This record gives sequence, structure tokens and C-alpha cells, in this order.
Amino acid sequence: MTKNRILKKLRKYHKWPGIVITLFVILFTISGILMNHRSLISAININRSILPAEYSYQNWNKGAVKSVCLLGGDSALVYGNVGIWLSTDQLKTFQDWNAGFSRGIDNRKISKILKTPDGRLFAGTYFGLFQFSQQKHEWQKIQLPVSEERITDLILKEDELLVQTRSFLLKSTDGKSFQTITLPAPSGFDGKASLFKTLWLFHSGEIWGPVGKLVVDLFGLAILIISLSGLMHFIFPKWLKHRKKKQKENTRLVTARNANLRWHNRLGWIFIPFLIFVIITGMFLRPPLLIAIANSVVSPIPGTVLSSPNPWYDKLRRVLYDEQQHLVLFSTNDGIYFTDENFQEPMRRLMNEPPVSVMGCNVLEKKGEGTYLIGSFNGLFQWNPFTGQLIDYLSGNSYQAPQMVGPPISKDMIDGWFADPSGNEFYFDYNHGVLPIRNNVSFGGMSDEIISKSPISLWNLSLEVHTGRIFEPLLGMFYILYVPLAGICILIVLISGFFIWWMGYRKTNKPTLRHKDAKKN
Repeated sequence: MTKNRILKKLRKYHKWPGIVITLFVILFTISGILMNHRSLISAININRSILPAEYSYQNWNKGAVKSVCLLGGDSALVYGNVGIWLSTDQLKTFQDWNAGFSRGIDNRKISKILKTPDGRLFAGTYFGLFQFSQQKHEWQKIQLPVSEERITDLILKEDELLVQTRSFLLKSTDGKSFQTITLPAPSGFDGKASLFKTLWLFHSGEIWGPVGKLVVDLFGLAILIISLSGLMHFIFPKWLKHRKKKQKENTRLVTARNANLRWHNRLGWIFIPFLIFVIITGMFLRPPLLIAIANSVVSPIPGTVLSSPNPWYDKLRRVLYDEQQHLVLFSTNDGIYFTDENFQEPMRRLMNEPPVSVMGCNVLEKKGEGTYLIGSFNGLFQWNPFTGQLIDYLSGNSYQAPQMVGPPISKDMIDGWFADPSGNEFYFDYNHGVLPIRNNVSFGGMSDEIISKSPISLWNLSLEVHTGRIFEPLLGMFYILYVPLAGICILIVLISGFFIWWMGYRKTNKPTLRHKDAKKN
């Protein structure tokens, strides 16, 4: 095959997929850059009414509520992604209790509310720890001795308040000054990190901290400019032809076209290895390619955040103190571990663990002596690790592991759980909202005020766009193929474009003269 024929075929694979994929590149790059700077955009909300109906709240679904903090009598605080709402009539009506939090729904996403025996209220959020001021009737932020602000859990251990972030466990006796607890490494710890987490941090640039994020942002801007300049190169010949018919002067337009192509080629060959890397890492973060790396581990890269001396960096999700067994349980993204109540013994993994979704454990509660309630997007289970008993809590039957590997989530996507003063239990399903467990007690509905004050954050909308979930109403379950198929298409465009530049443009100072669409008009 001659060089011209090869170039002709490459141009076909470069041009038409490039035109089609431009819109998706715009969505990927803008949403990805926004996701890299969550704190900067946390005040920006998007009204759910302009989104597909699937994004509207119904019956406290979509993570609206994680649990309920009982205050005594008929009063309780309902909390979750809609913030904090006070009920004084047994969960029938609700009042806004979000005073003190910064503007933006992202700033009042609550992971846990804890009431101490002396009546103090603490709230763990995505952006720090807060205590409720009875005098000012508002939530006030508490400074912690760690830079990480995302709180995953709050518990009481005797007379100590334990505050858990995704990487650290802190303790305080007065709720004001905190000390970092050095958690022991797990038995047999080899320092390796999951391949999924490694690729995730590479894709966002976070593996090299804030500077790494900015570098990946630069890559995003580069592919955005490359895509838009490629689209302009497709438009220019038609524009020139139209002007020529009307006998208009085209010199300035030809100059702009040549400059556009020059920068398109230049940015393409400079950034192509980095763009290919970012695209491939992104493709492996979503099914079906995710399945291939889900259980793989790799050695951490020296000098990156994964080589942290903290063996629990970004792994802690829930914590529970069992005063009868004299141990502390930790739900992590590597499994469920325990250590002694003084945090001296090496962390050990508990046997016969219930299935926990890769999205993490959402419920970790004590149900009886040596028995725990474990909930995630893989279901709700009653578990006794000391006897090996494992029960599907919603059905009441012993759990039997499926013979074949299924989807990473179950039909019961458990987002939270709570029991009222009478012992009536409820669980919060991500899709279906609040549902009773073997009782007929009703739970109050979401009022118009709660819905109107609970938009979606710009960060969460960016996540929906970036992962393709925004297209689920249109594509159904096939939306999970959006990322890998778009990635393959972008790779075809990039690689074919590189070879077009290498074979047809690289050795000339006037690349536009060698393109069939670059003839003088």
C-alpha cells in the first residue's frame, strides 16, 4: 500500500470518529477538571428539576438520608446528603437544621451525627467536623490536627470521642483538642496498594498531590483544544468555499486555518503519550475493564501519596467499638479488621466476612454480643465473626455465596440503617429510599421544602457526566459501556492523528500545504 493510500485511510479513521467524539471529549474534560477541585466548587448547586427524573428525590432515596440521631422524646435529627433536618413529632414533619454550614449542598453532606451523654452534638461532613452551638443555634467547625477533612465516622469509646477520616483516627476527651492515634499495621502488611486505587490516583493526578492534579488538568485542556481545533479544521474548507462563492477575500481566514492546523498538530504530538495514558487509566476504572484489575495489588511508587508511611492511607470507612469483646473494628476498602481497645496489637482480618461493595461499607453497627450489622450496596447482613454465622438480614435466611460472579452491587443497595426508640428498624436503599424491616411503622415523607433545598452539587453532577451515569435514562444498563467505548474511540483518533502527522507533516515547515483540504482557495 502506498504512502498516500495509507494516509487516506488514516485520515478517514481520524476525521469521522474525531467529529463524533468531540462533544464527549468536552464533557469528559470539563467534568474531570471540576472533579479535581471539589472544595473550590462546593458552593455551586444545580437544580434537580433540569435533570432527568431519575435524579429527583423520592422517599429519601439517592443517599438523601444515612441514618437518624435520636435526641430524646419525640425529637430526632435526620441526616445525609440533604443535610440535617429536625423532627419533633416522631419523624412526621421536619425543620431545617443546617445553620452554620457554608453555602452549597456539598458542604452539608453528613456522614454521621453523634450525641454524647452530656448532650453535645457532633456532625462529621465531607469538609470537616462540626459541633452544634446551643447558644448560637448553629453548627461550628472544629479544627483537627490533620489536613484531611473528610469525616467517615464518629463513635464514643468510653469517655473518648473518636473521629475517623479516610486515613486517620483521632481521639478527644473534651471535643475540642484532638490527638492522632497511631493505628497498627495489619498482620503481614507488605505496603502494596490496589491496582485500582493506583490507576484512580494516576487518572486524577492526585498521586502527586495538588501539583499532579494541575498537571492532569493541563492534559485535559490540551485534549479539549486539540478536539476543538480538529473540529474547526473540518469546518474551515466549507467556510472558505462559501466565501469564495460570494467572491469575498479569504487571506485572513486562510491564515487562521493554517495557524489552527499548526497548533492542532503541535499539541497533538507533544501531549499524545500523556493523553493515551490518562485515557487508558480512565477506561480501567469502569466495567468491564475494572473486573480485570479489581483484585490486583502493586508496589507503591516511591515519592507518591501511595508510599505514605501510614498503612491506612485513604482506606478507613467505618469504625465500631465493642466494649464486651474489648476490641475496635474497622471497615476498610481492604476488608474488615480489628485490634485491641488500646490500639496496640497488629490489625487482624476477621474471617467469613459478609460481602461488601467496592463503594464501601455504609452500615457497621452492633446487634448483640459478638454480632454486628454490616450494610453496603451488596446488601444488609447480620454477622458473628466468632461463630462464622452470616445471615441475610432482610430475608432472615443464612447467606449463601453465589456460584458465579455477578454485578458489583445487589438489588438491595444499603445506604443506611436505624432503629427507633421502640426497636422498629428501617433501612435506606439508594434506589427505593426508606423501607421498614419487619414492621408496619411509617416514616415521614420528604416535604417540598426539603426537596427544594436539596439540589445536586456541581461536583456530583460532574461525576455523573464523567462516568456516563447521566446517560442511564437513555441507554439503560448499557451506559456502563460509555467510558470504555468512548475511550477506544478517542484512542483511535489520537493514534491515527499521530501517524498522519508523522508521515505527512513532520518534515515540512508548511504542513498545511500537504493536506488535501489545505489547498489555497
